[in-house]
Amino acid sequence: MSQQAVVELKHVTKKIRSKTIIDNISFNVFSGEVFGFLGPNGAGKTTTIRMIVGLMKVSSGDIIVNGKSVKNDFEGAVQHVGAIVENPEMYKFMSGYKNLIHYSRMYKGISKEKIDEVVKLVGLEKRINDKVKTYSLGMRQRLGIAQSLLHDPKVLILDEPTNGLDPAGIREIRDYIRRLARERDMAVIVSSHLLSEMEMMCDRIGIIQNGKLKDVQLIEDFVGNQSHVYKIEVSNAVEIADRLRQAFPAFEIRLVQEDLLINCKKEDIPAIIKWCVEEGLSVFGAAKAAKSLEDRFLEVTSEQKEEPVNV
Repeated sequence: MSQQAVVELKHVTKKIRSKTIIDNISFNVFSGEVFGFLGPNGAGKTTTIRMIVGLMKVSSGDIIVNGKSVKNDFEGAVQHVGAIVENPEMYKFMSGYKNLIHYSRMYKGISKEKIDEVVKLVGLEKRINDKVKTYSLGMRQRLGIAQSLLHDPKVLILDEPTNGLDPAGIREIRDYIRRLARERDMAVIVSSHLLSEMEMMCDRIGIIQNGKLKDVQLIEDFVGNQSHVYKIEVSNAVEIADRLRQAFPAFEIRLVQEDLLINCKKEDIPAIIKWCVEEGLSVFGAAKAAKSLEDRFLEVTSEQKEEPVNV
């Protein structure tokens, strides 16, 4: 991943009448990275994406795409963007290939070789001449990605690209997105509710809530920011949790299913294990706990929410 910012949001605000939908958000997206855009329903994800692609006007602030302002040079900015906002719409009575030929007419200089290249890139060579109505949902998503890549964009924006897919289709789309960012040095912005997939797909994530940007971090920093929480697997954990709290009152000790989660230093673990053994308990393992993206997302967004506005 390079450190060249391809998309820059600078103090972007969106107001509809007296309601502030997006409130002064700023972040950058770099070449070669997959940036995950997360937030509860009504938080402002799709509104932000619509402003980036020019489907909604920015009330204040600016969005820069490959050095061009969406507000002041819309055509110059949007020519560098490929996007699927919600579901890709295709002509189902036509083949996938004819759909791509039809969409290629919107741009100058797209050759047959270029169409063949994007078809191969998304893995549709064997089915590209079949009618779209025979495609699975995953194949339609891949055809939509092929369509958005015809003009060699610097930025690919995918709003809920894995919606309605089965596990195999989700994995396919995830692998294609990772490969596009890596091989094409493309900036990819993905919005999704499937947090486990975002954790595997993204390099960085930004969380938006009530129209405000709550946090932007590398994915490993975001889910790994808990270096002092350890999980201990021990027999009779439910019965001994209170006794353990009495023996070690300085530590925060929680019971999760049948495991103990202890907030302590690494140097304290031997003393805890020794105590368990002396109490006649079997210790099956001790390791640093790793929260999932879902855990951290719920922590960040768990504060009192305002009434969401779906736009």
